[in-house]
Amino acid sequence: MTVGNVGGRRRQLPSLSQLRAFAAVAEHLHFRDAAAAIGMSQPALSGAVSALEEILGVTLVERTTRKVLLSPAGERLAARSKAVLDEVGALLEEAEALRAPFTGVLRLGVIPTVAPYLLPTVLRLVHDRYPDLDLQVHEEQTANLLDGLAGGRLDLLLLAVPLGVPGVTELPLFDEDFVLVTPLDHRLGGREGIGREALKELNLLLLDEGHCLRDQALDICREAGREDAPVTTTAAGLSTLVQLVAGGLGCTLLPRTALKVETSRSNQLLTGSFADPAPSRRIALAMRAGAARAAEYHELAAALREEMRALPVRVLGPDV
Repeated sequence: MTVGNVGGRRRQLPSLSQLRAFAAVAEHLHFRDAAAAIGMSQPALSGAVSALEEILGVTLVERTTRKVLLSPAGERLAARSKAVLDEVGALLEEAEALRAPFTGVLRLGVIPTVAPYLLPTVLRLVHDRYPDLDLQVHEEQTANLLDGLAGGRLDLLLLAVPLGVPGVTELPLFDEDFVLVTPLDHRLGGREGIGREALKELNLLLLDEGHCLRDQALDICREAGREDAPVTTTAAGLSTLVQLVAGGLGCTLLPRTALKVETSRSNQLLTGSFADPAPSRRIALAMRAGAARAAEYHELAAALREEMRALPVRVLGPDV
């Protein structure tokens, strides 16, 4: 094999067979033992090492009548040769893993308003059904997740949709309603069938900018006829937001999957439900259009839909 023009001439590359022969000699310091170790005849092994020396332009081994010694160049390049062979071996192992479904690494990005409430279900499913899958989870805001998906840093996302992003395919999982969380003494606390128009008068606490849940809450307020943006106090996460409500600073909207976790931390809260159709959000997996592992992602989405039937959500079909 040759590569490019180096100094005005074609430079030949060593073959894996030559590197393997030299690495065996460097390990055993004996041509017969090295040849036996890699299943090569001794003349072929000697020829491979000689060819490698010619290609590299350095002497790798010093041959004597009694033993084989590595030259100074051989000492240095032996480690390099082994590293190359190790990397090739790792590449072949990775390719083998990729030929089998649900093996190897899967880098999953999750938004913060989903991660604490759905990850237990996701992790349990992967542990029980896909034990050979190396799931790596990254919690980030939506914009960063989409950048990671587009750039190949992430393989699959779990987030709120619709995204409206070209080149991204959404696999819907479920819809879930929003619930109004209020202080104990609030007039809407504990009520059912609350009309959306009530949002026009509420001191509504929101997440910081960048969270899709903030944008969803603002959209709900606009649909209810509220023109101003209720941004007097914000928080970086839902836990802080709920504690602010418990302290009497206002009310907030929580997705129903977060309700049990977040409201159990305080006895100073009440919840109210909206009249149908209640404001809601849709959660989905998202992948690059044409992803090589698309069949796996569709199967994973189907498995997650079944697991999530136990949650307070409306599970969707794959064709929604």
